[in-house]
Amino acid sequence: MSVAPDIAAAALADAKAYLRLDTADEDAVLGLLVGTGLALCERFTGLALFVADRSDTLPATSPEWQRLPATPVGAIVSVSTLDPAGVVATLPVDGYAIDIESSGDGWVRLTRPVAAARLLVGYHAGLAADWPSLPEPLRQGIVRLVAHLFAHRDASDDAGPPAAVAALWRPWRRMRLT
Repeated sequence: MSVAPDIAAAALADAKAYLRLDTADEDAVLGLLVGTGLALCERFTGLALFVADRSDTLPATSPEWQRLPATPVGAIVSVSTLDPAGVVATLPVDGYAIDIESSGDGWVRLTRPVAAARLLVGYHAGLAADWPSLPEPLRQGIVRLVAHLFAHRDASDDAGPPAAVAALWRPWRRMRLT
């Protein structure tokens, strides 16, 4: 997971404040733990935390609706074909259909057959523009997880993350049955 430097810096500052650390001595370790905390939050909730431009490939063999992997989707900006040699060709607007549900799931389908085996879909997805815009329960869960990982980094008897982290994230969890 790649996070913008300003987001990582803000999350690191919150984690340091929570841990009551005033020096930069542990910043490298905490920075890694912040990345882990953000990735685990995304994995647990099923949400893309921060708005970013994304590009994903989907099979072009089916006229059925296909869900985009990241959610919530703000906009689907391009649908192209991708041939085996990696050559991209933009599809005409009448060659596909798109939909974004109120839940944030983005969908794409072909409206006519294409010769290529894959689609390349460009879209914007993410819950928040920056760290302060991320809902408080998600931020607090990430900070608590980072603090736990930091405090127990050498403990062989660690029982796992505090239950409060899952409790903070659970209302945001998106389950997908595939």
